[in-house]
Amino acid sequence: MATEAEADALATVAECAPVTMERKVKSDLENFLPKPYMARALTAPDAEYPSGTPGHKNYGMSVLQQHVAFFDQDDNGIIYPWETYTGPIGLRAIGFNMIASLIMAIGINAGLSYTTLPGWIPSPFLPIYIHNIHKSKHGSDSGTYDTEGRYMPVNVENMFSKYAKTVPDKLTLGELWNMTEGNRVAFDLFGWIASKLEWALLYVLARDEEGFLSKEAVRRVFDGSLFEYCAKVQMGYEGKMS
Repeated sequence: MATEAEADALATVAECAPVTMERKVKSDLENFLPKPYMARALTAPDAEYPSGTPGHKNYGMSVLQQHVAFFDQDDNGIIYPWETYTGPIGLRAIGFNMIASLIMAIGINAGLSYTTLPGWIPSPFLPIYIHNIHKSKHGSDSGTYDTEGRYMPVNVENMFSKYAKTVPDKLTLGELWNMTEGNRVAFDLFGWIASKLEWALLYVLARDEEGFLSKEAVRRVFDGSLFEYCAKVQMGYEGKMS
């Protein structure tokens, strides 16, 4: 009886909930990644890179802050739409065309600015304050960032164990759609739309020649190192990511 109770205590599948069988979670992560359930403030590790992205500097910023800091061209902690759009480290620099970059820059700053402002009065310049970026976290996401902007390794690993049915460490466009559907929270229209747009943009930016989005690209977008990599690729300094 004790053995059965112990087995139930660690079960990841419930017989009466078929979705738990369909979307399996990994039970052996600690063999590859120390304390995978512990939120990381400074690095974005996974089973293949337990110390995070090699060579990537965090500068004391949370992982979510690192994610957006790439676009802060003058390092003043504030990102304006024109910084998001162009310059040596904007959307244009990582490979998006002029029209797409313009639309995305306006949309991103309009969507994130107000929640990060230090006060209550909106700014017509749509600045994003990196210090408060954790306040812009929306619902229906993957749960990889916690509410303070830390990174949850277990949720990245489970993202692939649940939805990567074709190749274990890669996602197809259809599998990305299934993931965003699975992450939907009831009555969260903004979160539904934002999540699908974010993952669609990442797919366009980082998919490989076979149409897959790799786990490495996903992990690196969370700490912002993917943007640095893409900018270097555009300038011819880097080869393709595996």
